[in-house]
Amino acid sequence: MNQQSQTKISNSEYDTLIDDSLKNSSAKEKSITTGKIISIENEVVTIDVGLKSEGRIPLSEFSRPGQKTEVEVGDETEVFIENVDNANGETSLSREKAVKQKAWHNLQKNFNENKVVTGVPFNRVKGGMSVDLDGVVAFLPGSQIETRQIIKDTKELLNKPLELMILKMDKYRGNIVVSRKAITENELKEQRSELLKNIKEGSIIEGKVKNITDYGAFIDLGGIDGLVHVTDISWTKINNPSDILELNSTIKIKVLKFDEELSRLSLGIKQLTENPWDKVTENIKATEKILARVISMNDNNVHLIINNSYDGVISLNELSWLKKPPHPSKIVNINDEIEVLVLDIDDDKKRINCSLKQTKENPWTKLKEKFNINDTFETEIVNIVDFGIFVKVIDEIDGMVHISDLNWDEKECENIIKALKKGEKIKVKILDINADKERISLGVKHLNNDPVQDFIEANPINSKITGKIVNIDEKGLKVELDNEKQIFGFIRKSNLSNDKNENKTDRFALDEKVDSIILSMDNKNRTINLSIKELEIRDEKEALNKYGSSASGASLGDILGSVLKK
Repeated sequence: MNQQSQTKISNSEYDTLIDDSLKNSSAKEKSITTGKIISIENEVVTIDVGLKSEGRIPLSEFSRPGQKTEVEVGDETEVFIENVDNANGETSLSREKAVKQKAWHNLQKNFNENKVVTGVPFNRVKGGMSVDLDGVVAFLPGSQIETRQIIKDTKELLNKPLELMILKMDKYRGNIVVSRKAITENELKEQRSELLKNIKEGSIIEGKVKNITDYGAFIDLGGIDGLVHVTDISWTKINNPSDILELNSTIKIKVLKFDEELSRLSLGIKQLTENPWDKVTENIKATEKILARVISMNDNNVHLIINNSYDGVISLNELSWLKKPPHPSKIVNINDEIEVLVLDIDDDKKRINCSLKQTKENPWTKLKEKFNINDTFETEIVNIVDFGIFVKVIDEIDGMVHISDLNWDEKECENIIKALKKGEKIKVKILDINADKERISLGVKHLNNDPVQDFIEANPINSKITGKIVNIDEKGLKVELDNEKQIFGFIRKSNLSNDKNENKTDRFALDEKVDSIILSMDNKNRTINLSIKELEIRDEKEALNKYGSSASGASLGDILGSVLKK
C-alpha cells in the first residue's frame, strides 16, 4: 500500500515534471530546432519537436521556387517555434521562418566576407529576375546578369544554378539584390591582367567577333576588346565588314598597335597574309581581258574585285559607248561577274583601271550595220512618259517614239499612249539614224500610209475639189474634204475670191459646200491649202479660150451672158 502510494503521481506533480522537461528541452519559443515528420495528410505536415504537443505546417512551406516538394514521413527537418501550447493547445511551427532565418544568417556572413553565393532564377519580373537563395527570394537586375554579352532571352537562365555576388541586403525590408556581372567582371580583370602580360605588337592571337559596325569589328580577346578597322580586314575594298566576318565566330588576328596605358588594341586581319599588290604586275597585264566581280557603285564609278586580290574601278565614260551613259545600275548589278579590259595599273592608288565598253562593239556601229532607214522591227516598251514612249533598239540603245508619231490622227495619240504598258511588244519604223549625234527617230504611225498623202495622190495639186465648210474665222475657212478619213483643207481669206471686194468670210455659212482648187500640201503641218480665187481665175481662162477672145473687146460678163442665153 505504501509502495503504491509512493509510485502514484498527483496531477500537480505531473504538470511540474512536464514543465521541468520543457525547461531542459532544446525546443524553445522563437528559436530554431530539429523536428521529425510523423505524418503528411491533406496538404499538412505534422512534426514532433519533443514538446507536449506536435506542430502542424502547410505542405507548401516545404517547397522551393521552381522545384518539387520532396518530404516523407520520418524525415528530420528544421523548424521555427512560434509558441508552445497556443490558444488551441498546439505548438505553432514555421518551416519557412526557419529556412529564412538560417539563410539570412548565412547570406549576411557571405555578404560581409564578399563571398560568392549560389542562386536559382525561378521567375522573370520587370527589370530582371527573381532568384531563390536557399529559401530567400532575391532580385537579379537585368543590367547585372552578364558583362560581356547581351542575353536576348532570360528564359534560358530559369531554374539553372548561377554563381552570384550580393550587392545589397536589407533584412528589415526583406530585400536582397544580387549580381552575376560582378563575378564576371572580377574574372575579366584576372583574364585581362594575364592577357596583357602576353600581348605585344606583332603578336598573332585568337579572338571572337563581338560586334560588327560600318567602320570595323570589335574582337573579344577574353578579357579585353580590340578593334579591326575596315581598312585592315582585307587588302581589297569591302562595303561592310559583315561581308567577310561573322558575328561570334573565332578568328586569328594580328596585334598592330598596343596602348598599354589605355589598354587599347588595334588589330589586323589582312596583315596575316602577304600583300598581293606586291606581285600585281606578275599577275595582271595591261590591255588583257579579265573577269571581275562588281562590289559597289556610285554615280561616277563601278568598283570591282579582281582575282579576289585586287581593287578595280570602271569610270563612267568607260562603262558605255554612249555619249551620255545611264547610271551604272542600268548596266551592271552588284555581284555580277563581268569581263573587263585592263587599261592600266595605278600603283599610287593601288587599283586597276578597267573598261567595260572596250570589251564590246560600239552599239551605234552595230546599229548602222544592222538597220537602215525605213526598216521595221518589233521591240519592247522600256518606259512611258507624257511626251512619248521609249523602246529597246539594240544593246544599250533605246529609241523614242514621240506621242505625235503614234497615230496620224493626233486626237487619238493621247488615248493610245494611255493604253500602252511597260514591257509590251510594239512594232516600230526607223525614220532616221544619226550615229554621230547618237539619235534614232522611230515612228508607229508610219507603218501605215499617211491618209493625207493618199488623198493628195488621189487628188493632185491643181485638182478641183468640193468640200463642206466646218469652221469660219477671221483667217479663212476650214473645209472638210473626206469625212471618213477626216481630211481637211483650209482656204485663206485672200483666196476666197478673185475680186478683192468679195474676200469676206461672212458671205459664207457653216455646212455650205464650196468648190476650190488644191494649191499645195504643207507636209510639216499636214495641211491641204485650197483656193476659190485660183478656181475662178482658171474658169475665166477656160471661158475666154472657149467662147471668145479678149482682143474682140468683149468682157467675160458679155461672153458668159451670151453663153447663158443660148
